Amino acid sequence: MKPVITILLALFSVLCFSQNINIELFSSGLSSPVNIKHAGDNRLFVAEKSGIIKIVSPNGTILNTPFLDINTLVRNSGSEQGLLAMVFHPDYLNNGYLYVNYINDNGDTVISRFTRSTINTADADSELEILSISQPFSNHNGGDMHFGTDGYLYISTGDGGSGGDPGNRAQDLTTLLGKLLRIDVDQTSSTHNYAIPADNPFYGASDGIKQEIWAYGLRNPWKWSFDRDTGDIWIADVGQNQIEEINMVTGGSLAVNYGWRCYEGNATYNTTNCPSSSSLTFPVAQYTHSNDGAFKCSITGGYRYRGTAQPTLQGLYFFADYCSDEIGYVQGNGNSFNLTFIDDFGSNGFSAFAEDINGELYITGLSSGNIYKIIDADLSTEEQSIFKLKIYPNPTKDSLNFDFRSTRQPIKEINVFNLQGKLVRTIFKPNNNITTIDTKKLQSGLYLIKVIAENGAIKTSKFIKD
Repeated sequence: MKPVITILLALFSVLCFSQNINIELFSSGLSSPVNIKHAGDNRLFVAEKSGIIKIVSPNGTILNTPFLDINTLVRNSGSEQGLLAMVFHPDYLNNGYLYVNYINDNGDTVISRFTRSTINTADADSELEILSISQPFSNHNGGDMHFGTDGYLYISTGDGGSGGDPGNRAQDLTTLLGKLLRIDVDQTSSTHNYAIPADNPFYGASDGIKQEIWAYGLRNPWKWSFDRDTGDIWIADVGQNQIEEINMVTGGSLAVNYGWRCYEGNATYNTTNCPSSSSLTFPVAQYTHSNDGAFKCSITGGYRYRGTAQPTLQGLYFFADYCSDEIGYVQGNGNSFNLTFIDDFGSNGFSAFAEDINGELYITGLSSGNIYKIIDADLSTEEQSIFKLKIYPNPTKDSLNFDFRSTRQPIKEINVFNLQGKLVRTIFKPNNNITTIDTKKLQSGLYLIKVIAENGAIKTSKFIKD
């Protein structure tokens, strides 16, 4: 095989099958953060378990004054209780409505609306209760919320707790537990401060079936999200004994049954009085608590990356495990998905992911109180592996600089490839201090770099041409 073909195959492997993903500290000093959302601008709003929402500015600074403090309303005694989630109304800029999901003093789930009073504060006395759900046990409260592109509010709920769903609530259509709910908060009915969308799967149903139900068969959907590009729903459902699962439904299909308690992941759990497996939707990916040797216990769902700053992460769905502190991703489409764990990132207790207004992703730790940004390490400004190499500016427009001053070995050559594998530039025996190449004539996009030292050491990297 010719050397250039070998190089291209190696570069293709680096691009498609190995993701050099890392996290960088963005903010710190939070107390048990459990949910992060944006409000249509470049700030991040962080819900702390105790009942306080704080604002994090674009540079990572936490504002001293809380955006909202409802600590007196929130029961925070159990490990799965407290303020669990929040979301901003699609027209928040005009109406100032914020929705929160918390556990009250009775141990029940409350979905309430609060109203903004200033740009940086909400009125704690403006509560309008939208929905309440009785909780038989203190665990499995689920809790995430998002607005769909249809303008409706979607709410995830756990199965009510204990172990093994003793009341089979996830399969019971007469309870709101173990479900994904869909309601219209811009309308009211004679009995509720919301209305039921007419295209909900059980709209108009009788016999006590809850018309709010959009999907069911969930155990503890602690975190879930919409794919901002496709509208697909990605739900990370916490497992019972050994299996953590990731569910995905294309295009928001109706009346989906995710299978709990009949199945835990793809494995049979308790099929008493269960429907045919052919009527169930099984996970697109799963992992066991002993997967790869590290002890795992509880999945934290994230988002599918749809930003622009990390192009090699495009389309990857990110998740984490609370116990192992590992971050992973799911890659694929259709019926073919692969799950990969990236690394163990220390003692954080990852509790939530966040997507900012530009689609960039963050992750926060319950125990560390830190927020990290998820990055492609190959696009960072300084890289170290076989030898040190600094590439800047990245992204670039007119020129790209290679700083070899920290490299002990002389550099033999630099090769630049486009994503089609075509060699577009070679620089032989570059300056061992700083070498600059002209990028004005390169088309916009992602390029792969292969730097070869005289001793045969090889460094691969990437850059973006704006």
